[in-house]
Amino acid sequence: MLSYEHCTLCPRRCGADRAHGQLGFCRMPDHLVAARAAAHYWEEPVISGDFGSGAVFFSGCTLGCSFCQNEPVSHGGRGREITTERLREIFLELIDQGVTNINLVTATQFLPSVLPALEPKLPVPVVWNSGGYESVETLRALEGHIDVYLPDFKYSDPALAKRLSGAADYPKVAAAAVREMVRQTGPAVIEDGVMTRGTLIRHLVLPGAIDNSLGVLDWIAANFSSRDVPVSLMRQYMPMGQAAKTPPFDRTVTDTEYDAVLSWMYLLGLENGFTQEAAASDQRYIPPFDFEGL
Repeated sequence: MLSYEHCTLCPRRCGADRAHGQLGFCRMPDHLVAARAAAHYWEEPVISGDFGSGAVFFSGCTLGCSFCQNEPVSHGGRGREITTERLREIFLELIDQGVTNINLVTATQFLPSVLPALEPKLPVPVVWNSGGYESVETLRALEGHIDVYLPDFKYSDPALAKRLSGAADYPKVAAAAVREMVRQTGPAVIEDGVMTRGTLIRHLVLPGAIDNSLGVLDWIAANFSSRDVPVSLMRQYMPMGQAAKTPPFDRTVTDTEYDAVLSWMYLLGLENGFTQEAAASDQRYIPPFDFEGL
């Protein structure tokens, strides 16, 4: 049951009674809070398309990574309150601007308020953009509403997941979540260079954590064909947040580290996807959370 009372929307299942003012792990109330709604051009090419992805950045987060690039929004609570009715209007305004899709960025904590805004079905694909830390039960409530899943698969190493995200169960939880996403969407469908259906898995290479990345790629290759489930190997890690105070997370990923992971990805046959150059590690690609479009 999707409810803000005794909240179990995310795998932490903290049970906070958000309907009566109690704050749980995500630190969010029982109504929508967002920080930006605008065309976003820095997603994978099949997501951004030629006219940008209509990204709505929601406040709060159920994962809370210590290296988060969106820290003011995910951890700091920066955002503006909006209603479900206003969210629907935002979707339609973005579509009128010609965006490729509607991209819901970190929306799990607001699912009871988001779902009504997705009805009736929008005339463009809807993307669920998340950290991959999702419960299967919550994802099943999204079935039929989401066209494209865009999850991270951050960790294969439980110890690293605990250290950086306080979620030692991340590998197990993300594996079940991604399987459910792929079950719902089926193989990737790309039309005129735009992904209209399917699941695209993202993995961020972390400094000093090559084995973690190899483990993630091993799992993906063992479970899916890259033709059906593309992989995006990201190199945009920047030393930010609490993690930046502790080596090796106080630096960017080296050429040697990224190339080692990239070579393994190709050896596994995961060639249908996307890579990033070193220049991706730049704060210019972080959007301003200035309440635009809200």
